[in-house]
Amino acid sequence: MGQVSQGGVPSRPPLSCRTSPPQGGRLALTATFAKIAPAALAFALLLLAWELYARLGGLAPTVLPAPSRVLAQAWENRAALAENTLPTIRATLAGFARSLAAAFVLSALVDFLAPLRRALFPLLIASQTLPLVAIAPLVALWFGFGLLPKILLVALVTFFPKMVALVEGYAATSAEISQMLAAMGAGRSRIFWLARLPSAMPYFFAGLRISITYAVVGAIFAEYAGAAKGLGIYMLSAKNNFRPDLVLAAVAVSSALTLALFGLAVLVQRLAMPWERADRKAEPSGHRP
Repeated sequence: MGQVSQGGVPSRPPLSCRTSPPQGGRLALTATFAKIAPAALAFALLLLAWELYARLGGLAPTVLPAPSRVLAQAWENRAALAENTLPTIRATLAGFARSLAAAFVLSALVDFLAPLRRALFPLLIASQTLPLVAIAPLVALWFGFGLLPKILLVALVTFFPKMVALVEGYAATSAEISQMLAAMGAGRSRIFWLARLPSAMPYFFAGLRISITYAVVGAIFAEYAGAAKGLGIYMLSAKNNFRPDLVLAAVAVSSALTLALFGLAVLVQRLAMPWERADRKAEPSGHRP
């Protein structure tokens, strides 16, 4: 307790007894580290086991190169990797943007026209059963070896998760809110913009995160079918030259690109829906799904 002054008013406590304000930034950093530490540790242990097995297992580097060799060759061939990464990024972003626009437009039409939904959904589901490795050569045969077939394949593999997520999100709109807006004189289009579309956003971002992991893979499959530049054709060339180290280097680049796009999707969701993160923090940990 603090000392009492001569006037009977408690004096300020000594510095050693004062509590400092909570360090919000430090706590957030600690929480972030606690989330990523287990995955980072597991990944480091996996790389260590791979390194030891490659060095002590008696396998030739042309069969199983060690991670250290993959990293060294990636750095040595960084110019070629960068040159082939840019076309893959271009095809990935262009195809993903087009599938995003198509998902919003078609999901809105399906929401307004129930017969259209019954007609289109079986076709959309059937499109997801087509093996990409068989479709890619046909798309290249029909549309050539330029950027267009790659855009089409990326759009094909990333469209469905976003489309389904939006449609399910529209259906999850609160009936009470829709009825209240209708009672206030709002038409179907206004109810869509004020209630149905906002309620679909959590579903949409879930579909966005899923589909964005397919985007780079779709572009690489398209490049396998025929391309002058790209990570897919780079992997194929390295495989034909018995360079698994360069194949794995390109795989690492494609994985890093996918993780970066996934992180960007998470960031966009946090910026577009800041209240959702606040709601999750307010929930008791035992009640979180």
